[in-house]
Amino acid sequence: MSADHGKCHCGQIEWQVKLEDRAHILCHCDTCKKLGGGAYSLNQIVPKENLQITKGKLNTYTYHGDSGKPVNCYYCPNCTTHIYHHQNSGPGASWELACPFALEVGSLAPKLSRPVQKFIILIRWSKTVMGDKIVIRTILLDQGKSLKAGAEIFGKDRLSWVKEVAQTFEVLPPS
Repeated sequence: MSADHGKCHCGQIEWQVKLEDRAHILCHCDTCKKLGGGAYSLNQIVPKENLQITKGKLNTYTYHGDSGKPVNCYYCPNCTTHIYHHQNSGPGASWELACPFALEVGSLAPKLSRPVQKFIILIRWSKTVMGDKIVIRTILLDQGKSLKAGAEIFGKDRLSWVKEVAQTFEVLPPS
């Protein structure tokens, strides 16, 4: 499987991605329409390990998708082109660590000493709906115009004047 090259509108961010299928998935959800300013977005779902950012550093923000769950959006900080998205399902696991040091008032660094007080540091992370998979914007690839439509998702939100061009699912295909 060869890698496709992509870049944002201004060229500040570039990447390589290995697609699992040579087709777009058209998404008609209201969020994609608002983010992209069009009738749908062109995407593909791939393992995160298939994406390699080769130039620049992405910014991120979180919004809530159709499911109500948080979605992390990764975009160019200059032109705001959305490169990929990753959906969370909510809280995952927590770890508590007891730290055997005291903090001096006014100090940013802990002073190693005999434990005066037990500090608990809570570390949390989120499980993801998609596991290690991400939604990559396929129209941003150098060969994006040559890809055909493979499927349509969130057909329930399709604008009435947009014609169906591929197999359509009301929300998502069955797992």
